[in-house]
Amino acid sequence: MNTSKALSELISPWLQANAAWGNISVTRLDLDSRKIKVGDTFVAIVGHAVDGRKYIDTAIERGANAVLAQACQFKAHGSVEWKADVPVIYIENLELHLSELAGNLYGSHQSRLVGVTGTNGKTTITQLIAQWIDLSGQKAAVMGTTGNGFLANLAPAANTTGSAIEIQAQLHQLAEQGATYTALEVSSHGLVQGRVKKLTFDVGVFSNLSRDHLDYHGTMEEYAKAKFSLFTEHQCKNAIINIDDAVGLEWSAKLPHAVGISLKSKPTTERALWATHVSYAETGITLSFDGNWGKGELHVPLIGEFNASNVMQAFASMLCLGFAKEELIKTASKLKPVLGRMELFQVANKAKVVVDYAHTPDALEKALLALRVHCSGKLWAIVGCGGDRDRGKRPMMASIAEKFADQVILTDDNPRSEDPAAIVQDMLAGLDKPDDAQIEHSRFLAAKFAIDHASSDDIILLAGKGHEDYQVMANETIHYSDRESAQTLLGLAS
Repeated sequence: MNTSKALSELISPWLQANAAWGNISVTRLDLDSRKIKVGDTFVAIVGHAVDGRKYIDTAIERGANAVLAQACQFKAHGSVEWKADVPVIYIENLELHLSELAGNLYGSHQSRLVGVTGTNGKTTITQLIAQWIDLSGQKAAVMGTTGNGFLANLAPAANTTGSAIEIQAQLHQLAEQGATYTALEVSSHGLVQGRVKKLTFDVGVFSNLSRDHLDYHGTMEEYAKAKFSLFTEHQCKNAIINIDDAVGLEWSAKLPHAVGISLKSKPTTERALWATHVSYAETGITLSFDGNWGKGELHVPLIGEFNASNVMQAFASMLCLGFAKEELIKTASKLKPVLGRMELFQVANKAKVVVDYAHTPDALEKALLALRVHCSGKLWAIVGCGGDRDRGKRPMMASIAEKFADQVILTDDNPRSEDPAAIVQDMLAGLDKPDDAQIEHSRFLAAKFAIDHASSDDIILLAGKGHEDYQVMANETIHYSDRESAQTLLGLAS
C-alpha cells in the first residue's frame, strides 16, 4: 500500500514527538508480532487474551522500526525506552485510540461506507448492496463473515469485524483497487471494542436483534446497547431501522431522523419505506412499496419473508446513497442469492436441500418458516450448536427445530473443546419428544440420512454452517462444507 507518515505526525493527537525518533517513517502498522516485516511499526496493546507488550522483543527482532505500546503504572505515558536502537514509545489508553491511529495513516483514501449491524441478515444486506452498486456501473466491496474484498474474489476473514488497524488498512487497500463504496458487517464485539470508532458511515443499518453472543455481553440489554452505539456513538449520517423488530421499533422513537423500514405497516418515522404488498414464490419475491421516495415494485430472486426485509433495507440504503429509484427497480431482478444463505440445491426426484447459516434461534425459526411456504411434503431440520459458546441457546435451537420442522436431526456444529455428546444432550433438553429426534454427529451422514429417507416433495434444511468450509474440532480444524455435502449427495458435484 502507498502509505507513509512521520511518526511525529501519526501520534500527534496524544504525544509530542522527540527529535530522536519523530522522523521515523511509518508505512504499515500491525498488532501481531508474527506478521511484522522489516520497516513495519509494531503496536503493542493489552488485548482480551494476550498482552502484546510481551512480544515487543520479537517484533524488533523481525525488523520493526518503532514500537507504540500501551502505557501502564510501570510504563508512564510519554516514556520511551530503546531496544536495539528501536524506540518503544508508551501512550496512555492506546487500546482506545487504534481506529484513529490507523485512520491517521490509512484514512486519507477510502470509499464511502455502509455499516450493517444486527443479529441476522448482515451478510445478505451488505452483499445485496454491493451487487446493486456493481449493477449500477460502480465498484463496491464488502467486509464481513464471508470475507473481505470484491464479491467475485473474497479473501477469508478471521472475524466478522476485523481489528481497528486491519479495517482501516483494508479500506485503504480496497479504495486503491477502485472501490467507490464498501459495505461492512459491524459486529457487537467490533462496536464495543472501538474497532470502527473513527470511521464515517454514509449509512448505518439495523436489521434485528435476537439472542446471540451472551457468552460475551452477559445480557440482552448489554448486547442491544452495543448495537445501538452504531447510531449514537459513531459517525453515521443516515440510520435505517427495521421497525418490524421490537427493538428496532423502540429505537426508531429515539432516532427521529432515521428511515423506518417495514413489511407490515407504515412507520411513524420522519423518513420511511414500507411494503404495501408482498408475494412469495419459488422463483422469488415480488414486493410493492411506498415511502418518501414514492411507490414502485421490486422483483428479486430470493425466498422468504426475512429476505424481503433484507431487500428493503438494502434498497433503502441505496436510496440514501443517492441511487435512482427507477434504476434500482430495473436491476433488482438481477440480484443473486448470497452464498450459503438460503442456498437451494435440487435435482429431479429427490428432496430439495437448502443450506443456510442460521445459527441462532431467531434465524432458525425464520429459515424454517420461509421454507414451509414452499414445502408440499415434509420439512427436515438438521441442526447443531457450537461448543465453547452460549449454552442457553442450545435447548432453544432444538425446540424451534421440533416446533417448525416435521423431522429433526441433531448433529455437530463446531464442537471446539467441548464433548459433542454433551452439546447434543443440552439440545435434547429442549425437545418435548426427544426420542423422535435422530442423532448423527457427522454432518455429512446426517444429510445422507435425510436425503435417503426423504421424498421428492420434502425440503431439507442444513442449518448453521452456510458458506463455511471448515469444522472446528477439539484439537484440529478440518475441511467440511454443507454446500459440498449437498452437491455430492445429490450428484451435483463435478
